[in-house]
Amino acid sequence: MSAILAATSAPAKALAAQPLEWFLAEHLRHRQFCGLMAELALAKSFEPEPIRAVIEFLRHELGHHLADEEVDLFPLLRARALPEDEIGEVLDRLIGEHKADMAHAHALRGHLERCLDERLAPGRDPSVALALDAFASQELRHLALENAVVLPLARLRFAETDLKALGRRLIASHGKPGR
Repeated sequence: MSAILAATSAPAKALAAQPLEWFLAEHLRHRQFCGLMAELALAKSFEPEPIRAVIEFLRHELGHHLADEEVDLFPLLRARALPEDEIGEVLDRLIGEHKADMAHAHALRGHLERCLDERLAPGRDPSVALALDAFASQELRHLALENAVVLPLARLRFAETDLKALGRRLIASHGKPGR
């Protein structure tokens, strides 16, 4: 599991100068956390470090990323998309999934905090393993839609001034290098 933990470091602040690449890097990072969740769902021996890493991701980073999308990326894409792009329904669906993701993340954190308290390997509790697998599966589907539809359309529709403004907002939102 340490290899996956090492791979989950936050994207560099320099990527905010290329905001669409920033989102791709963040999505890669989320996929890596999904991989870590899948490993935890199978874990039969207690290792606190990966459990803590997932808890911190769910507690702090997931919500911040979703806010980056809902406050900055999605409204700009709505403003720049053409009617024939028909992106409104996709963005509405993603925002709805974000709300569900936050509720599921809260419940999953509770499961994982209990595992820490009881020094229990998540894979030894079927309800925790199921929650980990369900969250990771949903997140992977969600990321696939964003990577296949939202980001390519943004790349097509955003002007250079849009990208610079989006990058500045990301930098301001994250406040320091590497988050």
